[in-house]
Amino acid sequence: MFIQFGHNDEVKTKASYTTEEEFTANLVKYISESRNKKALPVLLTPVARRKFDSSGRIEGTHDVYSELVRRTAKKYNVPMIDLDRKGQQLLQQMGVERSKYLFNYLEPNEHPNYPDGKKDDTHFSELGARKVAQIVLAEIKNQNLSLAKYIRNAGLKN
Repeated sequence: MFIQFGHNDEVKTKASYTTEEEFTANLVKYISESRNKKALPVLLTPVARRKFDSSGRIEGTHDVYSELVRRTAKKYNVPMIDLDRKGQQLLQQMGVERSKYLFNYLEPNEHPNYPDGKKDDTHFSELGARKVAQIVLAEIKNQNLSLAKYIRNAGLKN
C-alpha cells in the first residue's frame, strides 16, 4: 500500500491544510489500517516541486512534511521512498530550463484545455510522471521490497 500525500496538506491557505500533528496521525492511521489488512505499507514523501533559486539551485518546498514522513517511517519501521530528495536530485540534474519538460509547461494555444498556456511547477507532464515512476520502481528494487520480483528491468536505470 503506497501512502503519499502532503502537497495540499501543508499549504496553510488551503481548506485541506493539515497540521503537522494531524498529518503524522494520518500517516500512522494508514500504516495501521494497511497492516491490519495484511498489506505492506510503503510511505512516500511528497514529490519535489520545481523551484529554483536565482543561482539555479533547486529549493525544497516540502521540507517539514517530508521530514515528518521520514521520521514516521523510521519510528514505525515502514519502508520509505524519498520522492522529495530523489525528485530534487533529478530536477537539479536537468537544470532550470530542461526540467520544465517534466511539468505542465504549455505555450498559448498548444493545448485546447489551456488556450492561454500553462506554467505549472507542481503537476507533471507525461514525461515527468514516467520519470517519477522510474524513481519509485528503482527504489522498490534498491530496497528489495516484496514487489521487486515483479519489476522488469526494461527502461529502468539504477
